[in-house]
Amino acid sequence: MKTKHQHFKIYKPYGMLSQFDSNAKHEQKKRFLSELGTFTDGTMPIGRLDKKSEGLLLLTTDGKLSNHINQSGIEKEYYALVDGAISSKAIQDLQTGVKIGFDGKKYDTKPCKAKILESTPNLPQRTKKIRDERHGPTTWISITLTEGKFKQVRKMTSAVGFPTLRLVRVRIGNILLENMKSGDVALLENLPEIL
Repeated sequence: MKTKHQHFKIYKPYGMLSQFDSNAKHEQKKRFLSELGTFTDGTMPIGRLDKKSEGLLLLTTDGKLSNHINQSGIEKEYYALVDGAISSKAIQDLQTGVKIGFDGKKYDTKPCKAKILESTPNLPQRTKKIRDERHGPTTWISITLTEGKFKQVRKMTSAVGFPTLRLVRVRIGNILLENMKSGDVALLENLPEIL
């Protein structure tokens, strides 16, 4: 009999690690995904969002599916609030690829989709305050990648001179964050078909 796997989409809150627990002493006081509910044994995150990033994270009990999604170049879209009024040249540089540091070496990012958002996205308030417009202009942009190096979006916006102040993943393939609130968990049916 074929094992029936479970798949979830969650809104990973700011300040939470993309793992269920840790034996490392220095991480004992950190927040983990296990806070969000009771999950089946063997549930694992598909990819990661760093501690300061938030938004859409998929969980599954299917290790093969997790590997497939991580290796297959499925689009992942992020909304980034950047420091400053971003220039069209910086957007163009993001689109064509920029040089970032990764594992102690320089890495050229693959071409991606990047654009300025016309209006502020409808996202939940973040628990930790973000500096506001009184300290200078900020811009919301959308960046869609088919790769996912550690802190890649943050490194890319810094490389073009506009550091990221807030980062929210809003889409993986055809799966959208939609109106989820921080910490929400939703069971997904037929995850492979909707990617």
